[in-house]
Amino acid sequence: MHSDGFSAPGAKTVFIVDDDDSVRDLLEFVVAKEGFKIDRAKDGEEALRRIPEVMPDLIILDLMLPRYGGFEILRQLQAGDTSKIPIVVVTGRYTDRSTSEMIKQESNVVEFMEKPVKPAILGALLHTVLKTQPAMPKNPG
Repeated sequence: MHSDGFSAPGAKTVFIVDDDDSVRDLLEFVVAKEGFKIDRAKDGEEALRRIPEVMPDLIILDLMLPRYGGFEILRQLQAGDTSKIPIVVVTGRYTDRSTSEMIKQESNVVEFMEKPVKPAILGALLHTVLKTQPAMPKNPG
């Protein structure tokens, strides 16, 4: 732990839940590039089974999943030990304002992003939520 209250990203695990391999690969690339540990699931059932075992520091959750939808997963994760894990919701389906506002009201949701996810925005968000320092300073330009 650095004296400034920030910790190293390598001490934190980000759990990625997405059934689309190419999206999951991109998310994993961004998360790994920022220095975090990664765990993953490709559907809701696997996510609900593994997240309580892994107890990650943050979850990136796609809402459109086979075997349980994202809403169901959000609700189930609000119970018990997993209720304090922050969740970044990512969705490829255009969501109207009322739906995105409803998602943001969920106690465990910290941010809502539409696909395609912009790597720089996601990277910065992860560091903000997890109170970590980016591994190396970004060169301007």
